[in-house]
Amino acid sequence: MRQLLVCLMLVALVSGQTAQQTPAPTPAPNATAPAPEVKVGPDDTVVTIKGFCADASLKGDACKTAITKAQFEKLADSLQPNMSPAMRRQLASAYSRMLTMSTEAEKRGLDKTPHFEEAVRFARMQILSQELGRNLQTESQNVSDTDIQDYYQKNVANYEQASFIRIFVPHTKRVVPAQGPAKPPIKAGAAKAAAPAAPAKIKALSPEDQEKAGVEAMKKEAVSLRARLIKGEDADKLEKAAFVAAGLPGNPSPTKMDKVRRTSLPADHQVVMTLKPGDVSEVISDPSGNYIYKVVSKDTLPMDGVKTEIKNAISSQRFRDAMQRFQGNTELNDAYFGAVRGPGMPMPPQQRGAKPPAAKPEDDDDRD
Repeated sequence: MRQLLVCLMLVALVSGQTAQQTPAPTPAPNATAPAPEVKVGPDDTVVTIKGFCADASLKGDACKTAITKAQFEKLADSLQPNMSPAMRRQLASAYSRMLTMSTEAEKRGLDKTPHFEEAVRFARMQILSQELGRNLQTESQNVSDTDIQDYYQKNVANYEQASFIRIFVPHTKRVVPAQGPAKPPIKAGAAKAAAPAAPAKIKALSPEDQEKAGVEAMKKEAVSLRARLIKGEDADKLEKAAFVAAGLPGNPSPTKMDKVRRTSLPADHQVVMTLKPGDVSEVISDPSGNYIYKVVSKDTLPMDGVKTEIKNAISSQRFRDAMQRFQGNTELNDAYFGAVRGPGMPMPPQQRGAKPPAAKPEDDDDRD
């Protein structure tokens, strides 16, 4: 049980920290050559705990515990394979401390308490769960060539790639506050002769109506640009015209898109993968803007070029399916745990701006 609890604490230590880079050593003054590398064998001692030993009769320097390289690496690899040197040093210090502390705890009988037994029971469950996860992940990686070929044939559309010309038309027009025409200078003495004309009444649009009008205007602009693209006009110039029409400064990004996969396109745009080279799509509008695609070329990636990608996809899906049976089948008593707060739900009154209790009035005797 002691070893199990120590192992759990080390798992928390290793899992909760990120590997730190070891800083480069500062060269000593007047150093002429680096010190030769010392090789450490499997039976060489790498950790020595002084003043701690199994034989209570030993005293002073004779009482010590030695941990070999093989023993330490067995522990380190069980927690995290390929552990960095910085993490190994932290683990060695933590292991030494916990080994001595756990031994002292046993002397005090702390391993016989209900609290310890419950902690060990939970630790065992946690470690077994982690081991099962590793086992399921290893099993999911057993993907055969037949599995890869079947997956490729069923999802061959995902391995099509195309080169496009894509014109982006901004979502709406930039609204610039209108300014009236400059008034001509009035000659002296003419102010009384010419009475000012009554200003024309213009109905101002609400911000919502302005936004709607701007969106519709850019959709019409996109339809016009699509027709011009079909006639053969330069796509970069057409996109520049779209930005001018929208009242946006600067230069838009290039219109050329090379070797695009279906899965890299937004879901609403993937329909363009069904077009043939030379075809121009309809205007595709979404909250980000309006898009016009023209297919330049299409081809399909061979299976040998995507075998690793397919193997990873199959492995990931199998692991998710294997883990699904252990998830989502738990019901909790909200009367005990409290209701789950969804996004935007207000905090309960006692936690959100609750007023502190009123101060208790002092007795008259105290005020006197």
